[in-house]
Amino acid sequence: MARKERAASQTEGAAPDDGFDAKAYLQQGSWRDMDLGLDRTRALLAALGNPQDAYPIVHVAGTNGKGSTSAFIAGILQAAGYDTGLFTSPFILRFNERIQVNRVDISDGELDEVARAVRDAAASIDVHPTAFELITAVALEHFRRRGCDAVVLEVGLGGRLDATNVVVPAACAITSIAFDHMRILGDTLAQIAAEKAGIVKPGVPVVSYRQAPEAQAVIEDACRAAGSVLVFPRFGRIHVRQEGFSQVFSYDGIADVRLSLLGTYQPCNAVMAIEVARVLRTRGLAISDDAIKRGLETTRWPGRFELVAASPTTIVDGGHNEQGAAMLASSLRAYFPHRTVTFVAGMLKDKRYRDMVALVAPLAAKVYCVEPPEPERALPAADLAQEFVRAGVADTVACASIADGVHRARAEASPDDVVCCFGSLYSISEVMEALGSSRRDA
Repeated sequence: MARKERAASQTEGAAPDDGFDAKAYLQQGSWRDMDLGLDRTRALLAALGNPQDAYPIVHVAGTNGKGSTSAFIAGILQAAGYDTGLFTSPFILRFNERIQVNRVDISDGELDEVARAVRDAAASIDVHPTAFELITAVALEHFRRRGCDAVVLEVGLGGRLDATNVVVPAACAITSIAFDHMRILGDTLAQIAAEKAGIVKPGVPVVSYRQAPEAQAVIEDACRAAGSVLVFPRFGRIHVRQEGFSQVFSYDGIADVRLSLLGTYQPCNAVMAIEVARVLRTRGLAISDDAIKRGLETTRWPGRFELVAASPTTIVDGGHNEQGAAMLASSLRAYFPHRTVTFVAGMLKDKRYRDMVALVAPLAAKVYCVEPPEPERALPAADLAQEFVRAGVADTVACASIADGVHRARAEASPDDVVCCFGSLYSISEVMEALGSSRRDA
């Protein structure tokens, strides 16, 4: 499972002084303890009074782009006047950001209160839920307590047996499908797509990314069997122009949308959200084209080709699989066609890291290799450095820590160079902390 985070309690809603630590309770166990299935979550939510039935839900699955797409959908709903819950994973900077209402993190006081209710409900069922099942229940119960009008729910892993798949949504979205988590989801795109398409429910409309043929066929079959309308965005109708460090796009009657999110792939994620909004109109939600545009333009989402510092230009990107590395390389070529790129790279050993290295190596002038803060899964920095050397990047260094890699990369790059930190979402908080210390020391 993802790294753990403990934060000092905020003053609001002070918790009883009985030793209960909500974040420790909701992050218990190891990632190896994963046990997919729906029965425990159904029982837990039933004990809570089925909070998931209190609001319409958009359920979002996929390999890449599901976080950004979820954020775009939530932004559109909020711009349309709906109090909107958003549940995502993993967190980037702090645990609380996984559960948001109108893009505001759940407070520590609220988290403690809802986690206690979930703990009590869990004690009443026969089998104790997993950590992800507990946090899913906390999110759904929090959204009910806050009176949310709509909720965007991102799948944690796969879809078919993911804890979020107990809901009956108003709409489903399936973003780009690629090779990832193959030990659990399967080693072919068709097998992985079958897990993602497991979120399809009878009669519930689905918006899907244009997939590789073998994956798309699976999704089409699942929708046909469920009697679900299937919508594919018409990516050929996207018209994009870059204006400095922003991009402006038009799509099918919605013109000149200025995204704050960089990355050549983000207009496609935004168009996924547009099509979801149009589906939601058919389900009774009032969403104007103006709300769609405002929602997209005001969406912020950290760690996705994010410009975080200047002199040298520094990008942080959570690309953590082969497709993510390909999209990162495409974005670097588009935004910095004549700039030298220094990478700070850290990857997990259960990913296709050799393929990721091969995709970015042609752009690399120098690479500082680090280890993500995932002890059981991190690829040693020295092993990653050897892979970059094999890929033709002779100037490669294994660093003692993420902070060491970030500091050295920025110190040794010229002001006109680009520093790109990538390879794992789990590294981003330490990258940002290191960047903060660099700016304070400057």
